[in-house]
Amino acid sequence: MDIIDEIALTGLTVFGRHGVYDHERENGQEFTIDVRLSMPLRDAAASDDVADTVHYGELAERIADVVGGEPVNLIETLAERIADVALDDRRVRAATVTVHKPHAPIPLSFADVSVTVRRTRTLSAEEVSP
Repeated sequence: MDIIDEIALTGLTVFGRHGVYDHERENGQEFTIDVRLSMPLRDAAASDDVADTVHYGELAERIADVVGGEPVNLIETLAERIADVALDDRRVRAATVTVHKPHAPIPLSFADVSVTVRRTRTLSAEEVSP
């Protein structure tokens, strides 16, 4: 069985215009994103070559494009779109994405609102075999 390692990108803060209320889309707000990628990293460790892993700087830019892009009503939808971006790389076996919305329009004192989704790739027989 292949060991699955992880790459984590946490605290990526991006301005976006997501929410169900008009003022959220008009004024926008900051969203903070945490992403964990489950994938084997043995080849990257052996080669010491960024081409053998997910380039987390490029991943951060792609996530920022999603968050700063087309508005959605729900952070659940935003999290799903980010997970899809993370799974674009066939080496990624699973992606766990948390979208934090610390400035959500809640008329009470709170620290954060977040949604977490975990999406996995179904491996083909060729990918499972050594």
